[in-house]
Amino acid sequence: MKILIVTDAWQPQVNGVVTTLVELARQLQAMGHEVVVIQPGQFRTRPCPGYAGIDIAVFPGRRLRTLIDAAAPDAIHIATEGPLGWAARRHCMRRQLPFTTAFHTKFPEILHAALGIPLSWGYALFRRFHRPSRGVMVPTQGVLEMLQARGFQRLKAWTHGVDTRLFAVADPAIACHALGPLAHPVSLFVGRISFEKNIEAFLQLDVPGSKVVCGVGPLESALRHRYPNVHWLGVLPRHELAQVYAAADVFVFPSRNETFGLVMLEAMACGVPVAAYPVDGPLQVLGDSSAGAMHEDLREAWRSALKVKRFEARERALQFGWGRAAELFVAHLSVLPRPKSARPACHANVMGSFNNRHI
Repeated sequence: MKILIVTDAWQPQVNGVVTTLVELARQLQAMGHEVVVIQPGQFRTRPCPGYAGIDIAVFPGRRLRTLIDAAAPDAIHIATEGPLGWAARRHCMRRQLPFTTAFHTKFPEILHAALGIPLSWGYALFRRFHRPSRGVMVPTQGVLEMLQARGFQRLKAWTHGVDTRLFAVADPAIACHALGPLAHPVSLFVGRISFEKNIEAFLQLDVPGSKVVCGVGPLESALRHRYPNVHWLGVLPRHELAQVYAAADVFVFPSRNETFGLVMLEAMACGVPVAAYPVDGPLQVLGDSSAGAMHEDLREAWRSALKVKRFEARERALQFGWGRAAELFVAHLSVLPRPKSARPACHANVMGSFNNRHI
């Protein structure tokens, strides 16, 4: 099957949505599907206001329509609610093409925290965006129930996976070399340094040892100045990030608004237990396992997580393979109702199918 994914989040952006979509595309290809990705790099862009490091497409409608028609896909998935997502939604509705969508990020909460926009307004806009979708893929049961309560329809339970070959338990001596001579225990945060991550709950945590932050974002400069004793590593290549994970003693996940939290799986795959609040993302990722600890007092969660054996964290991560996630994704797609013989065969290179050169 030829699957078209339209997304406003793609490399060189660094976030969980990008990681999820890149890994999903790889797995779909491994299953024998052809994957075509339409992403901001194919358009004129500008920086997203108030969100450094994120570029969004500017007036993408005409070119996007051309790319969708040239791709002639069997199924269309609109992954994000940005300019490309809205333009693809509009085109599909005009052409009466069925499509699916996904709810990756609680943007209404981000807009509320950053700009004071009421949550009800944000969810009303998102409800409108997803209303014509044949299936809205949602990563956790908690988020699914929340969206149901807010009037969203045709919700489909989905999950994410982790590359357990890249993110693996490493030799302690090699792993510790990645961080240098830091005092242990090492507490690690990985993610966007932005409003929705609640990172100050981690930075203010009164625990012994060292704190390490991997990531960039709109709050980075101010927080670096306010917390000079924290070790700020910025964005690292994936293989180096895996070493940093493996060198940590506890992974702290302070967000209360994540739909999933892929970074928790990456840490657990490296044998690092997670300390988190008992909210949607951690409840899904940790479940009833002993791979970490959840508590309304993040310091108590940290103390309990420090006692977890590394093999217990790794075992839980192994339950989240990309094979299952990709199979669920395909099962939720809505196939376009036209024979393959009606599709042109000469446009394969107009936009480029997904392959490793895009990674």
